[in-house]
Amino acid sequence: QVQLVESGGGLVQAGGSLRLACVARGRIISSDAVGWFRQARGKEREFVAAIDWIGRNTKYADSVKGRFAISRDNARNTVYLQMNSLRPEETATYYCGVDVTSVLYTTFPDYEYWGQGTQVTVSS
Repeated sequence: QVQLVESGGGLVQAGGSLRLACVARGRIISSDAVGWFRQARGKEREFVAAIDWIGRNTKYADSVKGRFAISRDNARNTVYLQMNSLRPEETATYYCGVDVTSVLYTTFPDYEYWGQGTQVTVSS
């Protein structure tokens, strides 16, 4: 059984930083693409960033370019999302997803596995 566990969320002031982690259990994700999405209350889940299986190619939502960075450590079966200069409107639950086809999709139905999410709250 595949389990993704996100961590690193919390409460931060606007302009602050957080580093999220997504650890995979029950599956070696070194051949998979991994994406981060977020969902604010009352809104649809939206794409944030994705990384290919080797970490060579990445993709970001326009709203986070230059502030967020996705990376991975395949030896630890973990993908990270470094978030800097956070904004109040980025308050949401952040989810990681695994795409076994290793394509950098930006839509959540294309991801096969999901974690339970970690809450990020940015205060103004």
